[in-house]
Amino acid sequence: MEKFIDLHVHSTASDGTLTPSQLVSLAEEKKLRAFALTDHDTTAGLEEALLAAENSPVEVIPGIELSTTWQGRDVHIVGLDMDYKNSYFQESLSRFLDSRNIRNEKILSLLQREGIPITEASMAEAFPDSVWTRAHFARYLLDHKYVGSMNEAFDRYLGDHAKCYVPREKVTPFQAISLIHEGGGIAVFAHPALCRLDKDRLESLAAQLKQSGLEGIEAYYSTYRPSDEQRVIQLAKRHGLALSGGSDFHGSNKPQIQLGTGKGNLKIPYYILENLRRHRHNRR
Repeated sequence: MEKFIDLHVHSTASDGTLTPSQLVSLAEEKKLRAFALTDHDTTAGLEEALLAAENSPVEVIPGIELSTTWQGRDVHIVGLDMDYKNSYFQESLSRFLDSRNIRNEKILSLLQREGIPITEASMAEAFPDSVWTRAHFARYLLDHKYVGSMNEAFDRYLGDHAKCYVPREKVTPFQAISLIHEGGGIAVFAHPALCRLDKDRLESLAAQLKQSGLEGIEAYYSTYRPSDEQRVIQLAKRHGLALSGGSDFHGSNKPQIQLGTGKGNLKIPYYILENLRRHRHNRR
């Protein structure tokens, strides 16, 4: 019987709504062979997930999702199978996180200017031990009834062209690949079809990422159309990249996306992970 996996999953350590241990339980329920915990710019949830999986049939793959910018577009790089306790890796990650912290301080200030009494203390109380993303600010606005939905929070305040949007300091995807490799991990270009790059620019980016040591590309993803999937598979072939895939599960923050199966039909077999690991071995 074929075993299925999910290589793109978020917990309460970033902007998901299930704790790392709850994710392990859910993965068991769904009979997943493995999942990668890939919280945004943090490894804070990995210890709990790995501990919860010690007596479980589910394999937890230590991961991370790093937010970067290339030619004005958001590009996310997922790291898989890392030695996340590696001191060099954690030191580099701390420097990487500085840009997110500066951005969050600016977002707080802009929301306060809009008459919303939000503070660092109130955010820390609402989301303890989390690396804040825009989704956390949106959830805070919804929970405190300043907006009627997460979408409204982004439309009015936090979206790319909204009044409280703050761009992050530009960290490049090439720096993200280097950081993941410092932890011995596998670097994967996450959901490339969502980057809104035309064909030539996407081709150029894939070539540059491969040159920088990228091993994989996310070909199977919850919101892809069949044409997106085929386009990414062909892109991978042209650049010698392994295929990866994941749901991008966030719990109730993305209620239409289910762990392991995305919108219902996502199926990522275990050999996808094995092939990614072979690409890392080849790099060495």
